[in-house]
Amino acid sequence: MLNPFKQPELIKAEIFTELPEKFRETKQTAWSNPNRQGAKVNQFLEGPSFDRSGNLYVTDIPFGRVFKITPDGEWNIVCEYDGWPNGLKFHKDGSAYIACYKQGLMKLDINSGKIEPIIGSMYSEGFKGLNDLHFTSNGDLYFTDQGQTGIIDPTGRVFRLTKNGELHKLVTNAPSPNGITVNNSENQVYVAITRSQQIWRLPLMADNSVSKSGVAIQLSGGHAGPDGLEMDSEDGMIVNHLGVGVWRFDNNCLPTHLIYTDNHSLMTNTAFGGPDRKTLYITDSMNGRIMRAKLPVAGKLLYGLS
Repeated sequence: MLNPFKQPELIKAEIFTELPEKFRETKQTAWSNPNRQGAKVNQFLEGPSFDRSGNLYVTDIPFGRVFKITPDGEWNIVCEYDGWPNGLKFHKDGSAYIACYKQGLMKLDINSGKIEPIIGSMYSEGFKGLNDLHFTSNGDLYFTDQGQTGIIDPTGRVFRLTKNGELHKLVTNAPSPNGITVNNSENQVYVAITRSQQIWRLPLMADNSVSKSGVAIQLSGGHAGPDGLEMDSEDGMIVNHLGVGVWRFDNNCLPTHLIYTDNHSLMTNTAFGGPDRKTLYITDSMNGRIMRAKLPVAGKLLYGLS
């Protein structure tokens, strides 16, 4: 049995590739003014996700761009549109679904670059600002509606869009719901709650309702809290803890590994890649880099790759 006081193993991340200078123009944007406190930015990468050919796709929130990165590190723009794309996951049909802060849930044809809305509102009410998303094996899609919510405005939401097109509101009281994932048995949803430094567990009942939800992990320290969230094949959880690094917790929610960098970085989101799915690719949103690190456990096989 794991000693809960055992020192987590440290893993140093290395640089895989960086956003080329030709794609960087440093300036203030309508997104960065409120979300980066007025700082000038030349990118803010998130949403890493692999297609079936091993290409890595990432979003660039303030400039409405989606990039494709080949296995040898070459960057190309797939699309550029009037939006703030955040999380990105692949559907089984090969299209990419995007949680767009500005426009809602979007669908991207990665071959043509055409992007179109799927859902922009619920009962004529606009979303606060979508953040991340995750498919289950039956085609249901879970996504977070974060907006500017936090401790003094705990009204962030979590939704499920069924494969039949029904939209269900599962959570309405979250102080900044961010990354989202589901365990391998697909009977528990996990959500990173950034402003309260928590990972929430949402058990799914037989009728797909949520009952006895609670806090699975309580974090502390760092710049903000947990951001991206992924699951590995042993129900270990990968948590991007802003300003700290990337944690791996085992299936008992105890820490086993911590991925770090020497230089100041902001490792926001992750995706498992490589032939054995044991290499973690990480967006360093502060510096416009893709970091990578080797883990001992393979990532969970995602819906779009199965």
